[in-house]
Amino acid sequence: MLVALDGTVLLVAQPNLQRDLGASVAQVQWTSTGYLLAVAALLVIAGRLGDRYGHRRLLFVGVLGFGGASGGIALAPGVGWVIGLRVAQGVFGALLQPATLALLRLTYPADRLGRAVAIRTSAIAVAAGAGPVLGGVLVAHLGWRAVFWINAPVALLIAALTLAVRAPVPERTGSQRLDLTGAALLAITLAVLVHTLAGVPAHGWTTAPTLLGLAAVAGLAAVLAAHERRSAYPIVPRAVARSVPVAASMVMLLLTGAGMFGALFTATFYLQDVLRLDPLACGLRVLPLTAFMVLGSPVAGIALRRYGPRRSAIAGTTLVVLGIAGLSRLGPTSTWMAMGATFAVLGAGWATVMVTATGTVVGDAPPGYAGVVGGLKQTAMNIGPAFGIAVAAGVTSVGSPDTASASAPAMGVTLLILAGFAALGLLPASLLAPARTTERELPRPPRPAPAHGTKDRCGEPAPPVGDASRCG
Repeated sequence: MLVALDGTVLLVAQPNLQRDLGASVAQVQWTSTGYLLAVAALLVIAGRLGDRYGHRRLLFVGVLGFGGASGGIALAPGVGWVIGLRVAQGVFGALLQPATLALLRLTYPADRLGRAVAIRTSAIAVAAGAGPVLGGVLVAHLGWRAVFWINAPVALLIAALTLAVRAPVPERTGSQRLDLTGAALLAITLAVLVHTLAGVPAHGWTTAPTLLGLAAVAGLAAVLAAHERRSAYPIVPRAVARSVPVAASMVMLLLTGAGMFGALFTATFYLQDVLRLDPLACGLRVLPLTAFMVLGSPVAGIALRRYGPRRSAIAGTTLVVLGIAGLSRLGPTSTWMAMGATFAVLGAGWATVMVTATGTVVGDAPPGYAGVVGGLKQTAMNIGPAFGIAVAAGVTSVGSPDTASASAPAMGVTLLILAGFAALGLLPASLLAPARTTERELPRPPRPAPAHGTKDRCGEPAPPVGDASRCG
């Protein structure tokens, strides 16, 4: 919740920050890009460190560092300091995020894990929805530095609770040694990938920076794969890499996340540039998405327990596809109710996907590897949106001077393309486990026939096999 709130309030504070520090647009963008690069590059490695050294320790260090870097940003004398401290904040954010998922796995039994995951998803949705409002209030009355000051006391409180609460010790399976070469290759590959995708809105898909970046990612990925096959201690353990539920959940999150956030990126420009709505009116139109994420997460947790991961994932992915396709049909004459209903479907679907994928990843993680699995899940959550926004920006060329005059048909096509990406998530969703057979559904073994001359529990002669005892 702390991390989600930090990211959304920053979006509101950036214009004020730019004016106060005399920064360029590119420098302001790097306050977000630098953080994203650090987080995406280190999440899996942080999870691996948590599996080795303990998740409570990583959470404590991560949250203290996150709060300390946030306080440093509030005191920063120039934009260079802000960018550097945002990168540091991303490093500590990467340490704490996999630890939270791993601690849920260690603390809650399997039959209660879904409820905890649903609460976590709802909390993230509340933070993301409240961030722009809280950020607007703080910036308007106290300035942009206030949005970073608020993180420090919250981080201290979480650190104190982390020391006070005792969590079970994770099971150690195999060697916990960290392959530094594999870790470096993974970090560089992910950083180059995210940097390339983040640059697509400015450069496009067919320009030299994008093509060179993608070629570099392909080469680095090939080197990483070859190294992982030879390594005795791969950064992604073989037990994790071979887990079908984990792999399917990652791919589903990446594809549906790409469709979801690419659609939100496109819809925001559509509402503001085509329908000419101001930011507040635009936020009110999107509010049902946040509301149904908050309300839908507990429902999704119940559905996950009752119907199993496969049905829940297919239902959630289908709702995301329908929501994106519904956005493509909206026009200037669409009513508030139609827009609200479309965003509500999208929010309910995304909440279901999030709860199902998180519950499956955390619940089905091989013993001893909950941290690295949590890091993989968070990595998919970072790369999916970056890819979706890159697709949306590349197709519609949003941000060009003539976007408002001729973007309505192009945005409709873009949304349908993004719906197609989300629909691809149905394939990995179908690979998840069906509903687990509950104890009540298991056939009961036949009761043994009583021996001749024995008495029933009422003290009377036992009845023949197949007859009921007289005392019920």
